[in-house]
Amino acid sequence: MRIARTARFKKAWGQLTTVEKALARKAITNLAANLRYPALRVKKIKGTENIWEARASLSLRITFQINGEVIILRNIGRHDTTLQRP
Repeated sequence: MRIARTARFKKAWGQLTTVEKALARKAITNLAANLRYPALRVKKIKGTENIWEARASLSLRITFQINGEVIILRNIGRHDTTLQRP
């Protein structure tokens, strides 16, 4: 699958540490290759139409949408704050 990034994702990416960016890159690579990759623990966010979350680490979450063959990365950051505004 192809990857697209929203402006909000790009802004949040800039606030990550070097270590978090490395973890996120690995998670995004795995996400593009296999949405069911076990370590990502992908699940739909309750109360949303088509927004999903994936786990990059214990505290780092990535929110995204799927539009055909494109994964649209919406947000990235700490678990609680990222999931409040997916």
